[in-house]
Amino acid sequence: MEARDLRVSDAEREHVGRLLQRAVGQGMLSLGEFTERMDTALAAKTRGELNAVLVDLPGMQMDPAYTNVAHPSVVPAPPSGVPSPPGAVVGTPTVATPPVGVPAAGGHPTQQPLVIRGRMSTITRKGRWHVPPALILDTRVGSSTLDFTEAVMQSQVVHLTIDDYCGSVTLVLPPEATADLNDVDSVGGSVSNKVRTGPPYGPLHLVVRGRVRFGSITARYPFGTTLRRMLGS
Repeated sequence: MEARDLRVSDAEREHVGRLLQRAVGQGMLSLGEFTERMDTALAAKTRGELNAVLVDLPGMQMDPAYTNVAHPSVVPAPPSGVPSPPGAVVGTPTVATPPVGVPAAGGHPTQQPLVIRGRMSTITRKGRWHVPPALILDTRVGSSTLDFTEAVMQSQVVHLTIDDYCGSVTLVLPPEATADLNDVDSVGGSVSNKVRTGPPYGPLHLVVRGRVRFGSITARYPFGTTLRRMLGS
């Protein structure tokens, strides 16, 4: 049997997912491309199928010589007491986080995205949670609420990529914030934007892209915001 026909494990799929995140951080992939390739990686059954998402990414190809998916700098663990070669990663590699706050060409964020993943579960982010310039929400059959009203932002503009199936996503924005949901594809679902659109001028401008299948995405202000505006408070 050829190496490309060997079956892959969940650990190998997760490792390839980390390599794809690293590629986003280095500007080699857009967030949309990351979402498409992550879908392919999660569905891959063989090493050949998994390698297909990495073949055009320099330095991130799978190495068929290893039992697990390996980065080219991965080497077998040395005997006890023998130091590893400089720069080599022993065993399953960890992906270094790219520099924070370094903009790429075109103004897109280069920081590694924060990935929030859920399967048949309820996800809530609220209070003073830290929000990087890029987020990825990957959910299946569940309910997700991302409340940005008290969140600690690293940038005024936040890029959110959503890949949802049979779920509901609620985005709660602080007053005066704006959102752009025009790049969300909906299949048998709904996308509802109840906040201001337009150029970023408030505390947050949320740029949402991705897809929702048989689910819903709603962007809104906190309950009572409209009434307080009418009363002038």
